[in-house]
Amino acid sequence: MQIAIRYFTKSKKGNTAKIASFVAEKLGIEALDISHPLEEEAETLLLINAMYAADIDKRLKEYLIENKDKIKCLININSSASGASTYKAVKKVADKVGIPMSEKEFHTQASWIFINKGRPNAADFARLEAFLKETVHG
Repeated sequence: MQIAIRYFTKSKKGNTAKIASFVAEKLGIEALDISHPLEEEAETLLLINAMYAADIDKRLKEYLIENKDKIKCLININSSASGASTYKAVKKVADKVGIPMSEKEFHTQASWIFINKGRPNAADFARLEAFLKETVHG
């Protein structure tokens, strides 16, 4: 398997799922939530996630640990209402279990209640498309 897409969300708003669907459409690859383990080795895992209470969810950490031997390169794609990136939290787990992680990441703001209304928006998705072209196709 060259590229796999996995995402984690617990939000009812659906920002992470929207991002995952966009990435899947652009790459022609199905995006699955993290209840689906990697069945074979992935040269690149696009991990789409969000910040929850200043950290990533423990289920996301467990997923990385359980699939560590099947991930050759991890690319972090994330959003948050606070503006904080999940990169450091994901990298901390990746480093601990020996998953190579790209220094490049995509991060955007997300809407939550009345914060960042309308995000991610068309401009965010245009940036994401450019990121995918540069990182995955480049």
